[in-house]
Amino acid sequence: MKEIAEFIKKKRKQSKLTQPELAERAGVGLRFLRELEAGKETLKLDKVDCVLRLFGHTLGPVPVKRDIE
Repeated sequence: MKEIAEFIKKKRKQSKLTQPELAERAGVGLRFLRELEAGKETLKLDKVDCVLRLFGHTLGPVPVKRDIE
């Protein structure tokens, strides 16, 4: 979740949005957005996706490299 938190915070700042502005545009609560940017591990993924969609991204499966012997 840390990578998503950093991505959203970076995009928000690049867009010159405050946390309250982004929360309103994404349709999520300010508390949720603050927890998201702080990297909280237990968040509702549908709300995370609402925020990501504002920046043209969405959640999806990402392959993990594993060394299997």
